[in-house]
Amino acid sequence: MNPPELPPQAVPKHVAVIMDGNGRWAQQRQRPRVSGHRAGVRAVRAAVRACHKAGVGTLTLFAFSQENWQRPALEVRLLMELFARALKRELASLHKNNVRLRFIGAHDLFSASLREQMAQAEAATAGNTHMDLVIAVGYGGQWDVAEAARRLQREGREITAEAIDTAVCTAFAPAPDLMIRTGGEKRISNFMLWQLAYTELYFSDTLWPDFGEDEMSAAIAWFANRNRRFGRVPEAQ
Repeated sequence: MNPPELPPQAVPKHVAVIMDGNGRWAQQRQRPRVSGHRAGVRAVRAAVRACHKAGVGTLTLFAFSQENWQRPALEVRLLMELFARALKRELASLHKNNVRLRFIGAHDLFSASLREQMAQAEAATAGNTHMDLVIAVGYGGQWDVAEAARRLQREGREITAEAIDTAVCTAFAPAPDLMIRTGGEKRISNFMLWQLAYTELYFSDTLWPDFGEDEMSAAIAWFANRNRRFGRVPEAQ
């Protein structure tokens, strides 16, 4: 299925995704959890393709939260290894398709080699202009707001809503128009708390490894039919 034929103004400029359900997908198949994470990488490719075709300007994927460091050490190690392999494998394709790669979050607990790999990927795609792919790793929404406030304080700037907008991790992009969470849960799990103030929230029961291009296209079509008022009084009919 191709992405819905929508006028540019109906397409979300920024889509954010909580990719939930990898572990349950593996459990349903009596496989180790890491197999679900591997399958989740394939779903990332599908999401990027669908958003790229639809004309989405920024796609942000919540890949690893700060709370995820509390998972079993073996799972965390395997996740980091999978992340590094996927980054190496997908970089050429992203660059070929004019996608700029960015990473947001606290990365001090990552290995030096992984941080260097991330920096090189950002530098290699810095000139690409069709779409920004933002990977939130080691990220937390509360941390983001606190870091923004600390930055403003260091710079001697007044802490206002407008100033925080310029200091959060995603200041380079508009706030998300559409946030998708897969896997059936209906919460935002400390993801982009500041930025989601007026975002349309789309919850899917589909586990992330099964969330393909058709599902992403359906979410974008759902968004196109939303009446966004941003707190304003609706116009009289």
